[in-house]
Amino acid sequence: MFVKVCGLRTPETVDAAVEAGADAVGFVFAPGSVRLISADGAAPLVARVPDGVETVGVFRRQPIDEVLLLAREAGVGTIQLHGDEPEDHFARAAEAGFRTIRAISAARFTAAGHAGDERLLIDATVPGSGTTFSPADLPVPPTVDWLLAGGLRPDNVAGLIAAFGPSGVDVSSGVESAPGVKDPALIRAFLAAARA
Repeated sequence: MFVKVCGLRTPETVDAAVEAGADAVGFVFAPGSVRLISADGAAPLVARVPDGVETVGVFRRQPIDEVLLLAREAGVGTIQLHGDEPEDHFARAAEAGFRTIRAISAARFTAAGHAGDERLLIDATVPGSGTTFSPADLPVPPTVDWLLAGGLRPDNVAGLIAAFGPSGVDVSSGVESAPGVKDPALIRAFLAAARA
């Protein structure tokens, strides 16, 4: 089970995620997020991440030139785009050497419309809100690798994995002690539960 821990902003939480076995760590560059970090702030955190652990920059409705600049400055290897960005944004990210993840709400997902994506992240209607959605909201599963997100916590992730059958999971608010404040103990508990 692929596990991504997103919204990291401190050395301690990056280290906790890596040591607990996360496959990917995410850094949020989307203005307005309580988890916002600057490229300068993220760069030393990205540098702590060992080879083999994916580093992801998360963006939402930002110009693609800005996205590419911030991603390069931070040193991440993957660009995750929220907000119904056009296809050319994904093409330009790929041409620039980045892997891509398209994030979309369950309500907006259509299997036919997203068959060509490299990877998907399917979230609740309000990303980052900590709310879950039902398997009934996703009647046709994706045909590409996809991450389940939205309201995942150490106490519910195993059941939601069983219900949805995703390729992986993405957690942010579910491992926080307060909005935007990650808890290393919750990160470890989440990784253990997701892999159990």
